[in-house]
Amino acid sequence: MAFIEKMLKKSKSKEVDIEDFLNNLDVSEEEMYDDADAYVKPMSLKADTDLKSVAKELKDGNIILLNVGDLVKRSPVRLKEQMAKLKRFVTEIDGDIARISEEQVILTPTKIKIIKRKK
Repeated sequence: MAFIEKMLKKSKSKEVDIEDFLNNLDVSEEEMYDDADAYVKPMSLKADTDLKSVAKELKDGNIILLNVGDLVKRSPVRLKEQMAKLKRFVTEIDGDIARISEEQVILTPTKIKIIKRKK
């Protein structure tokens, strides 16, 4: 009986707390890897200058996770204009764009497409 109790204690000590693990994923310092071909970059859309930054990153071949939450709350009309500009740009470079959530959009560079499924 003691053997079984020891085995159960060992297996419990190796369990991973998923919530704790996920909460600590982005705590560590991230560094750019010199040998990476592309990056997935989180960015925010707050002003017109942010459009230029997003366009540059897409031209460099990076995938953008764009937070539009600030504009969703402040100016839905402005958000619609900004997203139309981004959609035109992404179409010109043969990339793709899709909504992830109410406040996030993903943009991909040339030759990277998103499979979109409706619920």
